[in-house]
Amino acid sequence: MSRAFPQVEMQRVYGVSHYLATAIYGMAFRGSVTGTENLPTSGGFLLAANHAGHLDPFLVGAQMARQVTFFARKTLWKPGFPSWWLDAVGVIPVDRDGGSDVTAIKRVLHALKEQKVIIMFPEGTRSPDGLLQPPKPGVGLFACRAQVPVVPARIFGSFEAFGKGAKFPRLGTPVAVTFGPPMLPAAYDDPAAGKARYQIASERIMAAIARLQPPPERVI
Repeated sequence: MSRAFPQVEMQRVYGVSHYLATAIYGMAFRGSVTGTENLPTSGGFLLAANHAGHLDPFLVGAQMARQVTFFARKTLWKPGFPSWWLDAVGVIPVDRDGGSDVTAIKRVLHALKEQKVIIMFPEGTRSPDGLLQPPKPGVGLFACRAQVPVVPARIFGSFEAFGKGAKFPRLGTPVAVTFGPPMLPAAYDDPAAGKARYQIASERIMAAIARLQPPPERVI
């Protein structure tokens, strides 16, 4: 893979979108990024991040040199360009509650089996105030069933940049990202937990996200 231009290894529409997201991040929201060495360079894994702003999927994806598969609610599929683009970059549609959408579950597990990368937001929706919210069981379900590493990530500044309720992004607001060490199944999965297994896994993953600290400020 080309480190300078990882997009050449990606599917065409995704690669162009990744390039644009990287450029926009660098020009309008550039902040410090740390922990990229924690991102596996091969094999399937889940990346679990907090969700405080509209731009989180783009800004996190821009930091990753591998093509990733996003997981989004079905209501985002609007007629015309939105639906075309979401399908072209491989986003998987899911009902808001996630855990009851059998088709989405199968597609995600299949993607992980094919050693792809899935980005998920354990909180399920954007935070209303920028603070971390309790997780839903969805990310725990996928992690436990797939038995793959989970990389926790925390985004700082995205609520201020373009949070819930904002009509326009605040250009120039730095958004920083910290990637934590991968969590192996033994660190999040408790098979003996019964019906609470997936929720417990989600809570352990969310706790790992909460422990991540902001990266050092970028020195210009």
